[in-house]
Amino acid sequence: MKIDVITAFEEMVDTTLSHSIVGRARKAGIIKLATLSPRQFTEDKHKTIDDRPYGGGPGMLLKAEPLYQAIQQVRKKTSYVILTSPRGQTFTQELAKKLAKKRHLIFVCGHYEGIDARIYPEVDLEVSIGNFILTGGELAACAMIDAITRLQKGTFKKEGVTTAESFEGNLLEAPQYTRPEVWRGRKVPAVLLNGNHKEIEAWKREQALQLTKKMRPDLLEIASQPKPKKVLKKKTIRRK
Repeated sequence: MKIDVITAFEEMVDTTLSHSIVGRARKAGIIKLATLSPRQFTEDKHKTIDDRPYGGGPGMLLKAEPLYQAIQQVRKKTSYVILTSPRGQTFTQELAKKLAKKRHLIFVCGHYEGIDARIYPEVDLEVSIGNFILTGGELAACAMIDAITRLQKGTFKKEGVTTAESFEGNLLEAPQYTRPEVWRGRKVPAVLLNGNHKEIEAWKREQALQLTKKMRPDLLEIASQPKPKKVLKKKTIRRK
């Protein structure tokens, strides 16, 4: 997968995504990540990419032309352009799965008070990582790229790592434990030690349900909603 990030703060993105699992995926060539600054597409000596908004208001806006030129520089036929935006749809694991299937993603990082609204038609999808405001979209883009990279084939040597995590099936992951068996008087649940995989899976399922009900009941509401029924089209019989 190819990922381009358009940002005025390239080092912020590159440094954040050079470690741990994403860093290893980059070194292995599983994802090819590049950054591009809109400052490259300015004409003044100060490389200005922001300006005051028409109509007044606090803060500065990213100008349209540098962003447009940056998008055009990296956009291909298979590209999918994502704008980090507080007004966008909320990023979820399901959305991560859909984006993980794309061949080329372009992340446009908003900054300051936002962007010139005339750039919106150049964007395929606006995404937010939550109902709060960041200084810029760089951290949001990094979070999404991390989630997407984890879903790429080859990122993990062991298969199935990403299929038993939180939010799969709209449930949180069951509690997990490691050695020692007893730590400061707190014991590992006996069922996890008996070697009966059927009982262990049943326990994990029950724990996941209880934990989700306690911590994120909204996920259970989503899971309980009936799926839309498929409408079967009638076959047309051709008569000779």
